[in-house]
Amino acid sequence: MKHGQVALDAQALYLSLLKGVEALMSAQTKLVGITSGGAWLAQRLAQDLPQKPMVGTISSAMHRDDFDKRGLSDGGQTVLPFEVEGADILLIDDVLFTGRTIRAVINELFDYGRPERVRLAVLVDRGDRELPIQANFAAASFSLQKEQTLALALDDKGGFHFSLEN
Repeated sequence: MKHGQVALDAQALYLSLLKGVEALMSAQTKLVGITSGGAWLAQRLAQDLPQKPMVGTISSAMHRDDFDKRGLSDGGQTVLPFEVEGADILLIDDVLFTGRTIRAVINELFDYGRPERVRLAVLVDRGDRELPIQANFAAASFSLQKEQTLALALDDKGGFHFSLEN
Protein backbone atom coordinates (compact mmCIF):
# COMPACT_ATOMS: atom_id res chain seq x y z
CA MET A 1 0.00 0.00 0.00
CA LYS A 2 1.15 3.51 -0.71
CA HIS A 3 0.94 6.71 1.29
CA GLY A 4 -2.52 8.28 1.18
CA GLN A 5 -6.05 6.96 1.33
CA VAL A 6 -6.54 3.24 1.84
CA ALA A 7 -9.02 1.14 -0.13
CA LEU A 8 -10.68 -0.07 3.09
CA ASP A 9 -14.31 1.02 3.22
CA ALA A 10 -14.35 2.95 6.50
CA GLN A 11 -18.07 3.71 6.18
CA ALA A 12 -18.93 0.00 5.84
CA LEU A 13 -16.66 -0.84 8.77
CA TYR A 14 -18.42 1.86 10.80
CA LEU A 15 -21.76 0.10 10.22
CA SER A 16 -20.22 -3.13 11.49
CA LEU A 17 -18.82 -1.26 14.52
CA LEU A 18 -22.27 0.21 15.18
CA LYS A 19 -23.82 -3.30 15.33
CA GLY A 20 -21.00 -4.62 17.51
CA VAL A 21 -21.20 -1.69 19.93
CA GLU A 22 -24.99 -1.95 20.12
CA ALA A 23 -24.58 -5.59 21.23
CA LEU A 24 -22.18 -4.47 24.01
CA MET A 25 -24.39 -1.64 25.29
CA SER A 26 -26.55 -1.54 28.39
CA ALA A 27 -28.68 1.37 29.58
CA GLN A 28 -25.79 2.44 31.87
CA THR A 29 -22.93 2.19 29.36
CA LYS A 30 -20.96 5.38 28.69
CA LEU A 31 -18.97 5.75 25.47
CA VAL A 32 -15.46 7.17 25.75
CA GLY A 33 -13.73 7.95 22.47
CA ILE A 34 -9.96 8.03 22.33
CA THR A 35 -8.69 11.18 20.61
CA SER A 36 -8.96 11.74 17.78
CA GLY A 37 -10.36 8.96 15.58
CA GLY A 38 -12.03 7.17 18.48
CA ALA A 39 -13.64 10.42 19.62
CA TRP A 40 -15.12 10.97 16.14
CA LEU A 41 -16.46 7.42 16.16
CA ALA A 42 -17.93 7.74 19.68
CA GLN A 43 -19.76 10.95 18.73
CA ARG A 44 -21.26 9.33 15.64
CA LEU A 45 -22.15 6.16 17.57
CA ALA A 46 -23.96 8.20 20.22
CA GLN A 47 -26.11 9.73 17.49
CA ASP A 48 -26.82 6.40 15.76
CA LEU A 49 -27.38 4.11 18.77
CA PRO A 50 -30.96 3.77 20.01
CA GLN A 51 -29.74 4.09 23.65
CA LYS A 52 -28.32 7.62 23.06
CA PRO A 53 -25.47 7.06 25.56
CA MET A 54 -23.45 9.75 27.30
CA VAL A 55 -20.15 10.37 25.52
CA GLY A 56 -16.75 11.48 26.71
CA THR A 57 -13.36 11.97 25.11
CA ILE A 58 -10.08 10.75 26.54
CA SER A 59 -6.47 11.52 25.66
CA SER A 60 -3.53 9.19 26.17
CA ALA A 61 -0.95 12.00 26.07
CA MET A 62 -0.21 12.36 29.79
CA HIS A 63 0.27 8.63 30.44
CA ARG A 64 2.17 7.50 27.38
CA ASP A 65 5.42 5.64 27.96
CA ASP A 66 6.92 7.56 25.02
CA PHE A 67 5.87 11.01 26.28
CA ASP A 68 9.49 12.21 26.16
CA LYS A 69 9.54 11.54 22.38
CA ARG A 70 5.99 12.55 21.46
CA GLY A 71 5.14 15.25 23.99
CA LEU A 72 1.59 16.54 24.07
CA SER A 73 -0.26 15.80 20.87
CA ASP A 74 -2.84 18.05 19.26
CA GLY A 75 -5.42 15.27 19.56
CA GLY A 76 -7.46 16.92 22.27
CA GLN A 77 -7.96 16.72 25.98
CA THR A 78 -9.88 14.43 28.28
CA VAL A 79 -13.49 15.50 28.79
CA LEU A 80 -15.67 13.11 30.79
CA PRO A 81 -19.07 14.73 31.45
CA PHE A 82 -20.19 11.95 33.82
CA GLU A 83 -19.04 10.23 36.99
CA VAL A 84 -16.39 7.60 36.20
CA GLU A 85 -16.57 5.98 39.65
CA GLY A 86 -18.64 2.79 39.27
CA ALA A 87 -19.44 3.47 35.58
CA ASP A 88 -19.72 0.94 32.76
CA ILE A 89 -17.23 2.35 30.20
CA LEU A 90 -16.92 1.32 26.58
CA LEU A 91 -13.72 2.73 25.08
CA ILE A 92 -13.89 3.44 21.34
CA ASP A 93 -10.82 3.68 19.11
CA ASP A 94 -10.13 3.70 15.39
CA VAL A 95 -7.07 1.40 15.22
CA LEU A 96 -5.73 -1.02 17.82
CA PHE A 97 -2.07 -1.83 17.25
CA THR A 98 0.54 -2.19 20.01
CA GLY A 99 -1.82 -1.68 22.96
CA ARG A 100 0.23 1.20 24.39
CA THR A 101 -2.43 3.85 23.74
CA ILE A 102 -5.06 1.71 25.47
CA ARG A 103 -2.76 1.20 28.48
CA ALA A 104 -2.23 4.96 28.72
CA VAL A 105 -5.95 5.68 28.35
CA ILE A 106 -6.85 3.24 31.13
CA ASN A 107 -4.36 5.00 33.41
CA GLU A 108 -5.94 8.35 32.48
CA LEU A 109 -9.43 6.97 33.08
CA PHE A 110 -8.49 5.78 36.59
CA ASP A 111 -7.30 9.32 37.39
CA TYR A 112 -11.02 10.21 37.28
CA GLY A 113 -12.29 7.29 39.37
CA ARG A 114 -12.60 3.53 39.41
CA PRO A 115 -15.08 2.30 36.79
CA GLU A 116 -17.09 -0.84 37.43
CA ARG A 117 -16.08 -2.19 34.03
CA VAL A 118 -14.01 -1.08 31.01
CA ARG A 119 -14.37 -2.67 27.59
CA LEU A 120 -12.94 -1.80 24.17
CA ALA A 121 -14.42 -1.63 20.66
CA VAL A 122 -12.30 -0.70 17.64
CA LEU A 123 -12.82 -0.14 13.96
CA VAL A 124 -9.61 -2.01 12.98
CA ASP A 125 -7.41 -4.41 14.92
CA ARG A 126 -4.10 -4.59 13.09
CA GLY A 127 -2.53 -7.11 15.50
CA ASP A 128 1.14 -7.26 16.47
CA ARG A 129 0.50 -6.31 20.10
CA GLU A 130 3.31 -5.30 22.47
CA LEU A 131 1.01 -5.49 25.51
CA PRO A 132 -1.70 -8.03 26.45
CA ILE A 133 -4.61 -5.84 25.30
CA GLN A 134 -7.58 -7.20 23.35
CA ALA A 135 -10.71 -5.57 21.96
CA ASN A 136 -14.12 -6.89 22.94
CA PHE A 137 -15.19 -6.05 19.38
CA ALA A 138 -13.27 -5.22 16.20
CA ALA A 139 -15.05 -4.43 12.93
CA ALA A 140 -12.02 -5.71 10.96
CA SER A 141 -8.64 -7.34 11.59
CA PHE A 142 -5.62 -7.30 9.30
CA SER A 143 -1.86 -6.81 9.37
CA LEU A 144 0.34 -4.04 8.04
CA GLN A 145 4.08 -3.59 8.09
CA LYS A 146 5.20 -2.45 11.53
CA GLU A 147 6.47 0.94 10.29
CA GLN A 148 3.17 1.77 8.56
CA THR A 149 0.60 3.96 10.31
CA LEU A 150 -3.12 3.54 9.70
CA ALA A 151 -5.45 6.27 10.96
CA LEU A 152 -9.07 7.26 10.56
CA ALA A 153 -9.68 10.61 8.87
CA LEU A 154 -12.75 12.73 8.21
CA ASP A 155 -13.55 14.20 4.84
CA ASP A 156 -15.14 17.63 4.29
CA LYS A 157 -18.64 16.16 4.62
CA GLY A 158 -17.92 14.26 7.85
CA GLY A 159 -17.45 10.91 6.11
CA PHE A 160 -14.86 8.44 7.35
CA HIS A 161 -11.86 7.17 5.38
CA PHE A 162 -8.45 5.76 6.28
CA SER A 163 -5.05 7.28 5.68
CA LEU A 164 -1.91 5.20 5.53
CA GLU A 165 1.62 6.48 6.03
CA ASN A 166 4.81 4.52 5.47
